[in-house]
Amino acid sequence: MMPSEQREETAVAATLREQLRHVFWIGGGSGAGKSTLGHRLATEHGLLLYKTDEAMAEHSRRITLEICPFLQEFIAMDMDERWLNRSPATMLDTFHWFRGEGFNLIIEDLLRLPTGVIAEGLRLLPHLVKPLLSASHHAVWLLPTPEFRRAAIEQRGGWSFLAKTSNPERAFQNLLERDRMFTDRLRAEVERLQLRAIEVSSTTTEDASAYLLAKMFGL
Repeated sequence: MMPSEQREETAVAATLREQLRHVFWIGGGSGAGKSTLGHRLATEHGLLLYKTDEAMAEHSRRITLEICPFLQEFIAMDMDERWLNRSPATMLDTFHWFRGEGFNLIIEDLLRLPTGVIAEGLRLLPHLVKPLLSASHHAVWLLPTPEFRRAAIEQRGGWSFLAKTSNPERAFQNLLERDRMFTDRLRAEVERLQLRAIEVSSTTTEDASAYLLAKMFGL
């Protein structure tokens, strides 16, 4: 990269950090309570809640598939190919949202929102969020234990889309294992980048997590 290109990239990053300084980021593994805690903090502190999961369908339509090969491959699969016929490790390594595909659309959405936003979702990967932080304490990742995740997912009634596979129970186990590995990956990345995280277990109460999260954010 030429020096002029480096300066331009640095200037763009600085501009984005300034434009997104009103955003608080809650990332983490599935079943960690991101939506619950995000909604609670947004309500208590007069903030807008932006759920990245709810934007998935729209973003999939807006994405140019040619530059998002993992999404293109995922769309072409049937349900057994997605959740049964591949190992959890392969599912983890090839899942488009875990690869950061479409993250630019999250940024576009956030730039259109008013001051004071909590963004939450598993698509908020530490290495993608860190360059956008004007203050490191504006981002926290929730890291659930496998036991907490399983209980949370089962309490919701499981993942309904797995009923479309030929073996929903095995697909459920595959997805639990994939997400366990995803959480481990997040934990390692958060530590490497010196970001903040909250470990969520069966002994963790919602009140305790909400208090700690608000304290970390400085709310």
